[in-house]
Amino acid sequence: MDQDFHKIRRLPPYVFAEVNNMKARARAAGEDIIDFGMGNPDQPPAEHIVEKLRETVLDPKVHQYSNSRGIPGLRKAIAAYYERRFGVDVDPETEAIVTLGSKEGLANLSSAITTPGDVILVPNPSYPIHQFGFIIAGAAVRNIPVEPGQGFMKALERAVLHSVPKPTALVLNYPNNPTAICVDLDFYTEVVDFCHFHGIYILSDLAYAELYYDIAPPPSILQIRRAWEIAVEFTSMSKTYSMPGWRIGFAAGNPQLIGALARVKSYLDYGAFTPIQVAATAALNGPQDCVDEVRALYKDRRDVLVEGLAAAGWDIPAPDATMFAWAPIPPQFADMGSLEFSKFLLSEAKVAVSPGIGFGEHGEGYVRIALCENAHRTRQAIRSIKAVMGLGNKKRALTKRSKAAAE
Repeated sequence: MDQDFHKIRRLPPYVFAEVNNMKARARAAGEDIIDFGMGNPDQPPAEHIVEKLRETVLDPKVHQYSNSRGIPGLRKAIAAYYERRFGVDVDPETEAIVTLGSKEGLANLSSAITTPGDVILVPNPSYPIHQFGFIIAGAAVRNIPVEPGQGFMKALERAVLHSVPKPTALVLNYPNNPTAICVDLDFYTEVVDFCHFHGIYILSDLAYAELYYDIAPPPSILQIRRAWEIAVEFTSMSKTYSMPGWRIGFAAGNPQLIGALARVKSYLDYGAFTPIQVAATAALNGPQDCVDEVRALYKDRRDVLVEGLAAAGWDIPAPDATMFAWAPIPPQFADMGSLEFSKFLLSEAKVAVSPGIGFGEHGEGYVRIALCENAHRTRQAIRSIKAVMGLGNKKRALTKRSKAAAE
């Protein structure tokens, strides 16, 4: 039976798939591809976290169904983290919940609070689930700028004035994936006041809160007292503790939103495997020098990448946070667009990056480079990129020559 399902029709082609398919074919052919595409941490978790998992999994009692809200010990650890890191009190019973990573939490809350036809405000460019979680749930998405400032606030004002129906929710993500933009508490305060006045919920993705370098620790929107009336915040342990495959994260905030997420989750999953939750508790409650080491590792990789590409003739800004560099396409390749430029780097330099267009139309002109290869591999990639940079200059010269001949 040939049937085109409604929700599948609403999803656009997955832009990253084109590069991923090329990458898979190249590797199948035996080529060595240096992969800066997916933000996939390459380091193992700290030994005390792995040891707690190993110890717990041997207990025959932990292999039953778990608790979809999260085991009590982990929810208490989440509350302790918020108090320690942000000076915020969280009730582990009503204001915290464990999720299968921040992505699952965002998708399930989107389903819980969305009525078909609702308008949701999402910055562009953005991590795809920020938009498509709501699109899958039947909402219409209105894009706003990702950069903080008056342009952001004016876009919010226009959205409220011109959207029918009035926007239901706003998605925030700072430090931002893919752009690495950061914000301060003054920005959060202004946004919370605006959304509180207009009755708009806020979903904040704080997955990269611990990966910061030359700035003060990024704040939480929950440090704004009024945010508790309208906001929920998602955090992932994938990046902070190098646990991406474990699929564990959490949300904290407004009890009504947390309750809605819990209700939907109770129908869809039984929660993460209990030993993983126990190990996650050990991660949050245990020594945090492993987080410092992860942060130092990504900072070193960032410096190697930025300095090396500058020497190769490609100037990119050094990100203040996240594990990504948001790199403008070099001028000599600008007319290719981000998707074709990504394919060019893959085919000619054997280096994979993510095309900016995959994060939304305003990501065009950029590529995202993940800091997920070690310094040696990063230097190897820089040498390869430097070798092909001249191809762009040659291409530009040939184009100019062709235009001159035509005239």
